[in-house]
Amino acid sequence: MSTLANTNRSLSDWQAMAAGLNIQTGLFIDGHYQSAKRQGSFASVNPATGQTLAMMALGEACDVDAAVANAQVAWRDGRWHKLAPRQRMDVMFNWANLVEQHGDELALLECLDMGKPITDVLNIDLPDVLRTIRFFAECIDKLEGAVTHTAANALHTIVHEPLGVVGAITPWNYPLLMAVWKLAPILAAGNCVVLKPAEQAPLSCTRLAQLFVQAGGPAGVFNVVNGTGQEAGRALALHHDVAKITFTGSTAVGKLLMGYSGQSNMKRVALETGGKSPQIFMPDLYDLDAAVDRAVGGIFDNAGQVCNAGSRLLVHRSLHDQFVDRFVTRTRELYQPGDPLDPATTLGPLASHAHLGNVQRRMDQALADGATQVLPTPAFTGPGAFCAPALFVGAHNRMAIVQEEVFGPVATVQAFDTEQEALMLANDCQFGLAASVWTSDLNTAHRMVSALEAGVTWVNCFGDGDMSQPFGGYKLSGNSRDKHASSLTSYMQIKSSWFNLQR
Repeated sequence: MSTLANTNRSLSDWQAMAAGLNIQTGLFIDGHYQSAKRQGSFASVNPATGQTLAMMALGEACDVDAAVANAQVAWRDGRWHKLAPRQRMDVMFNWANLVEQHGDELALLECLDMGKPITDVLNIDLPDVLRTIRFFAECIDKLEGAVTHTAANALHTIVHEPLGVVGAITPWNYPLLMAVWKLAPILAAGNCVVLKPAEQAPLSCTRLAQLFVQAGGPAGVFNVVNGTGQEAGRALALHHDVAKITFTGSTAVGKLLMGYSGQSNMKRVALETGGKSPQIFMPDLYDLDAAVDRAVGGIFDNAGQVCNAGSRLLVHRSLHDQFVDRFVTRTRELYQPGDPLDPATTLGPLASHAHLGNVQRRMDQALADGATQVLPTPAFTGPGAFCAPALFVGAHNRMAIVQEEVFGPVATVQAFDTEQEALMLANDCQFGLAASVWTSDLNTAHRMVSALEAGVTWVNCFGDGDMSQPFGGYKLSGNSRDKHASSLTSYMQIKSSWFNLQR
């Protein structure tokens, strides 16, 4: 069944399905759901309504210990990594098929838990989840080692081996997709995993683990411990039996994780820690309307809760006024808030009221610093954590609104006069995840892409790509790469073996 087959359902259809959802609330350890050892719980809240969806088991350090111990047993007896590559491929493909078959259920969990519009989940997130799992499944039997040229009395081999137990800590903005960007290569490489999803949106990840076991994945290979970052995340990062931590989230937490590695077993740490991506619009761009539309989507999709959101709009002074006018008009046309279960909704709430408060404080600070808001934020009534798109002009690089990640539907516009000035403004930032350039001149594009300090760059587009594209950044945006085949070997280690053939 295609995940795209039911996008024509009505609001009442989705509401009826949501009312019948069976939400699993336990931790998933050793192939089954179970309560937290200390019987703690926390509320999973629908940010569109403020209503509690379920009381989830609250995992603590003792639960992390149990999950890692089970994963270690599964690792040591080889129930996963010693399977023939084609057998592991079969499980991964079965898993993808089950995710597809349960696409409506997973979409509902994502929509209710995080506030993402149902149409976005069905048309964007779930297809990418399926592509990711199937891509890494295909990679499993494509790994090759090497036999080097040596003297006749020696044989030297170089092979990749899985690390063992990997800990994954994933964010709430794309709960299912960001988890699978890590889980698929971790599992394809032959590792076992303990996942700590974001406590703001754990529902889809918990169900994902159960589907892996239903697909034939051995118990203990894929475990999920819900809980807070301060308790469960910290315990996972400090655990001596965890060989690597992979994380997507804030820079502040990423720095803590690196410290925890040094305090424990010097485990590998892979970080993707956000961004403040510039979009540069040169005076010779092909089509201003098309560029504005992509700029609007680059910052306001997913209510701006995107790590590579193109929130810094650097516009040549000759285009500035008409760019701003069109940007404001198109934003009002394209982004309408509403019930995330309504297929017509194009703007969902932020993930929580706490996050809404953080975003609002940053906008208030921008006004206090002298920026002008030209896309007014209408007042929303009701219980939802909705935030209308906002655009600030008159901003400069010393303002917090330009330098700090807002992680909401907030953009700034800065005018520039020369290519050199545009590059200076773009690179004068602590982050370096992504950037784009809009120009009709290939020489200009090549020169600017070379100069931009960003791990992902686009020319005459924003956000495009496929599974051949490594995703990750420079500077405080982290040190890892997701999606690309190289992320598979990042969850492996190299073994060099030298054989003396003479006795």
